[in-house]
Amino acid sequence: MRSLLIWVVRLCALVGWVATAVACFWLLGATAMPRPWTEPYVWGAVAVACAVVRVLALWGLRVLPGENRTPGEPVSLSKVADRRSVSGSVSLSEALGFSFSDLDEARGWIKLRTGAVWALVAFASGAFFVALLTSANAGEKLDDLRTAGAEASTATVVGGPQAIREELTDEHAVKGYVSRLVVSVPGGPGRLPVRGAYTYDRPRAGTEVDVLWARSAPELGGYVNESKNLRVLAEARWNAFADDELGVASLLAFLVIVVVFGGVLGVVFTLAPQADVLQRLAGSAPFQTVRAALAVAVFWAWSPTLLGHEAGVLQLLLAGASFLLVLLGYVCTSVRSFVR
Repeated sequence: MRSLLIWVVRLCALVGWVATAVACFWLLGATAMPRPWTEPYVWGAVAVACAVVRVLALWGLRVLPGENRTPGEPVSLSKVADRRSVSGSVSLSEALGFSFSDLDEARGWIKLRTGAVWALVAFASGAFFVALLTSANAGEKLDDLRTAGAEASTATVVGGPQAIREELTDEHAVKGYVSRLVVSVPGGPGRLPVRGAYTYDRPRAGTEVDVLWARSAPELGGYVNESKNLRVLAEARWNAFADDELGVASLLAFLVIVVVFGGVLGVVFTLAPQADVLQRLAGSAPFQTVRAALAVAVFWAWSPTLLGHEAGVLQLLLAGASFLLVLLGYVCTSVRSFVR
């Protein structure tokens, strides 16, 4: 039984790592697609399921008595799995002629495994922040347009723009204008309404603007935003770090979080602690439970956004802070690695 649980812990760790990486990769460019974002949701669900099953297996190992330990003592993920659990039976390691416990206890492997976890933490935090930063590329209006087959065209403003409002920088300089427009699309509607149009220059009759609209559903109106690459949004496919203002900003933010925060923290918490301490924490049911609970909370917070449903206040708050929660959660559960 212990041998089976140990293999469950190992396999769930591997599958969970891969599933988390794939889910976060999809999340990097998901906002350019119409919702629901099925791919990151499914892979995220697999990752969370693996985290929960792994924790249950660790608690099972903690409860079961083993060699040289009593129930409730810290769990070792090695040694037991590679011995004969039943008299006369042959373990997998013996059949292969290789001892997995030797690999588990190798100092270099422990450090490499810990580094891989921190690399994933950094990548996930960056992906969450990018998704939040580019969330303006998603929304009910854009989802409806892309689902209806959106296309980008150059249109002409007809009539006088209404409800013009200046958008200011932190230094109170004008950076753009938000207005309500009516545009004429060549080969399309002669009068297409556009609410909340964002332009760098003050709009006037006769001004040409790029507009996102759906030929099959002109009643949806149009979408104008000169800070975005509308042709990329019209393609409705995965696209990370688009060639526009938001794409450049999200790339810089991603690099800062992954390299500066995640990279530095990963190096510190991987190289500074002793390997045997890292090994004990990897098999600690209480600490891994905290991390699994964090994964469940983040997935629950992001689920409405991924599926295109309305999110509650708590879910919005957790999703907004998810990139920080992931970093802080792993830092707090790793501090003990400095205590021998």
